[in-house]
Amino acid sequence: MPTKIETAANFSTAKEKKQILLQTENMSLFAGEQELLSDVSLTVSAGEIVTIIGPNGAGKTTLFRVLLGVIPPNTGSIYKKPNLRIGYLPQKITVDPILPLSVSRIMNLTGNFSVRQIENVLDETGVLSLKNKPVYQLSGGEFQRVMLARTLLINPELLVLDEPVQGVDYMGESELYKLIGNLRNKHGCGVLMVSHDLHVVMASTDRVLCLNRHVCCEGEPEDVSQHPEYLRLFGLDSGSALAVYSHHHDHTHQLSGTLREDRP
Repeated sequence: MPTKIETAANFSTAKEKKQILLQTENMSLFAGEQELLSDVSLTVSAGEIVTIIGPNGAGKTTLFRVLLGVIPPNTGSIYKKPNLRIGYLPQKITVDPILPLSVSRIMNLTGNFSVRQIENVLDETGVLSLKNKPVYQLSGGEFQRVMLARTLLINPELLVLDEPVQGVDYMGESELYKLIGNLRNKHGCGVLMVSHDLHVVMASTDRVLCLNRHVCCEGEPEDVSQHPEYLRLFGLDSGSALAVYSHHHDHTHQLSGTLREDRP
């Protein structure tokens, strides 16, 4: 079955159309006989942070490549808001230390942005003072903040962040997740990110999607932390990792999305 690129009307009501940035339904990807992704359905709306977790080899980065249009899925449907502006931060960016690249220069490698535009986004991520510093001299946390600033140059409606705290120490991780939340609040953008850090990221996300080539479970952090498929993948003690996430409402949360037994 060929992949369908759907209009918003096929997916949601008029009210929901204004909010949905990206949505997939029953999306699958194969490499020969091997199924890399199976019936993956997800939705990311404006102003929402969705975090994908899962073991190594679960297909998290592959899913991002499909969502970004690098790889076409074999089956299923994908909807993107028309002319959706996506700011993408890949899992690993390597800069050759022999290249004399300053922060300001690397910000303009793939565009033609003004000094003011560059300084504004560097200021937003807290690294304006580093604008003339050689990139190879940056710490892990500084580099990630610069790269995050770079994604803001296009005024994105959706940030797609593949392990945004990679190479950052524990304290830096917490601050970087806080920054991502602040950017969401300021710009109203959606955020879709991958993380391996169960202890910190859950304090900064609205929904969690647990992926192991298919969606094992999906919902708010406190719900996912008690789901059998999550506990099976990460161990019985891992439920406490999500327990650091807490917020207070006057209603009961229900696990959203389809839950299914894992496949062998």
